[in-house]
Amino acid sequence: MGERVFMQGNEAMAESAIRAGCKLFFGYPITPSSEVPEYYAKVMRERPEENIMFIQGETETSVFNMIAGAVAAGHRAMTATSGPGFSLGQEAMSYMSAASLPAVIVEVMRPGPADGEILAAQGDYFQATRGGGHGDYNNLVLAPYSVQELCELMQESFDLAEKYHNPVVLLSDAMLAKLRESVELPGYVENEPKPEEKWRTLTGADGRDPHIITTCGRGAIQWERFNLDLQEKFRKIAENEVRYETYNLEDADIVLVAFGCFSRVCISAMKMAREEGMKVGMIRPISLWPFPEEAFRGLDGKKFLVCELNAGQMVQDVKLSVDNKNDVTFYGRLGGQVPTPKEILGEIRKLR
Repeated sequence: MGERVFMQGNEAMAESAIRAGCKLFFGYPITPSSEVPEYYAKVMRERPEENIMFIQGETETSVFNMIAGAVAAGHRAMTATSGPGFSLGQEAMSYMSAASLPAVIVEVMRPGPADGEILAAQGDYFQATRGGGHGDYNNLVLAPYSVQELCELMQESFDLAEKYHNPVVLLSDAMLAKLRESVELPGYVENEPKPEEKWRTLTGADGRDPHIITTCGRGAIQWERFNLDLQEKFRKIAENEVRYETYNLEDADIVLVAFGCFSRVCISAMKMAREEGMKVGMIRPISLWPFPEEAFRGLDGKKFLVCELNAGQMVQDVKLSVDNKNDVTFYGRLGGQVPTPKEILGEIRKLR
């Protein structure tokens, strides 16, 4: 790991991406993600030895397709956007998934629908985890809860994207984006493979057979086989890349479930409930796809309180993961409202 600094979430994440070997950033300004392209532009100007390139596209649609071209040529590339921009990129996400392109997309969620507000929210869970574009495909989706984890998962996103040749979405939010915390920055990636050494990259075919990256079928039989190969890849991801943390499940009667910034509030509420003698535990999903169903095994008979900054989205995955969906209660807030630990404690008391 590198030096310890006090840094804003967006800027720390951008620095982590640079140290992961992501020299190409394509972006279009949209709050609350705009500090990421600003940071890349600053590094491009102040640290020319890093060979950073930032290009501002005319729209997010352009940006997503720029990323597809860059990663097809074997380069690490990314963008950072928010809900409306992520929506505009969904056609390209479907194409990148079909083409097995290892793109990394950061989405900094804010309240919707439409332009909404510029505050913390989690209403883009469905769009990120269900594949917002057309066809049958999945993105890996990782949800950090601290600036430190934001940096660590940023670097891991590139590794996972290239391991599976699949898009990865790092799902942040306005609270984490603007939060300043002490963080230990990761070191620079050493000995990163050259573009021409990476699988299927389009670097010219002198001396070898041409590589083919395709998004078009040649009839129903061939395209079904193509899709079945993709589904096999998604199955391997679901088997091997589940991530979550659990707290005090050994004796818990009530289990909180929360992800991202809201999980910080719920951890504090859990501790307060324990001080009152209530046996409360917690599950924090880190991979939202694949969803950590295994975290809920063996918890029959417990009560679950799912807390989200939306009208109820992850709660559907929780209900699919437990034997009795009637054991699951939902508490959500909208519009950028972030409850205090005391408010969550009040919801816990209702379940006693």
